[in-house]
Parts: sequence; structure tokens; C-alpha cells
Amino acid sequence: MTFIIFGKYLAYYSTFRMQSALKSKFYLFKMKRLTHILFFFLITIVSCHKIETGSALDKKTIEHIKSLGLLDEDETIIKYYCNFQENKAGNFFTNKRIAHYWLDDNDQSKNDTSFAWYEDIIAIDTVYKMPDTFIPYMKITKTDATEFNVFVEGKHENIKAFFEEAMKLWKSKKKNSVD
Repeated sequence: MTFIIFGKYLAYYSTFRMQSALKSKFYLFKMKRLTHILFFFLITIVSCHKIETGSALDKKTIEHIKSLGLLDEDETIIKYYCNFQENKAGNFFTNKRIAHYWLDDNDQSKNDTSFAWYEDIIAIDTVYKMPDTFIPYMKITKTDATEFNVFVEGKHENIKAFFEEAMKLWKSKKKNSVD
């Protein structure tokens, strides 16, 4: 009789433990998902994530870009997009060049400051449709065959306007340098 009672208890206890384990795995899954959502929400709040005109940028950002060697005194930023924090990442075009910077405090080897003068650009390719984790970009190809990307996120019409204005300026500068 004790074996039967013990057997029923063991079966009940095993079923209960299995249900608890499944519930706790589901709970952990939900908590991980919630943590990821909160993380991306906080990053969005902390980061700039908007296309701005050069005149809307604060002096500190402009001085930072100058310190990176990406902006001369006689140069004007036309459009600017930051995909993280302005002191860490930026994508923009000026009256003279297209540029991108990414600064990683944890791994200096990942730092990237790239630019191309309009007359040194041989191609600009735009990529609008990206998987969920990536953002649209312009691939800039220079005369020395090096390439870099300029990332821009936002509403489709704003991205398109950014890309088209940069390409229009490049084509006009390219045409003027040939003449």
C-alpha cells in the first residue's frame, strides 16, 4: 500500500515539477523578451535617431565633428543623421563631402571615420529595404576603390530626401569639376 501511495505521490510530484519548470521557462522567456524591449526603448530615448539640418546641430556636435577631421572651417553640414549618440556616431553630407563616423569606447579597432570629397566619388548606391536589424544606407565608392556606408533611418520619405539631396549635390559637384 505504501508503494502505491508513494508511486501516486511521485507521479503527482513529477507532473507538478514539470509544469513548474515549463512555467518558469515561459516566465524566463517573457522576462528576456521584456528586457530586450526595454533595452531597445532606452537606446531609442538616449540616442538621437532623427535627420537634422546642419543649422539645427548644436555647437558641441559641430566641434566634435571638426575634431575628427571631418569638417573644415569653410564647410557647412547640410543634413545629419545620428544612429546612436552624437559623440559616438554620425552620418552626414556637406557642401564638399559625404562622411560617416563610428567611435567605440570599448574596442578602438572598431572606430571608423570615413569621408569622400564629391569629386573623389565614382558611385553612390542606395539600399532602402533591409532586414529588421539593419537600417537603410548609401554605399559610397571612391576613385581608389575604397567604400564606406552612410546610414540613415526614419520615415521612408525623409530617408529618400536625404539620399536624393546628397546624390544631387554629388552629381552637380562632379559635373562642375569636369567642366
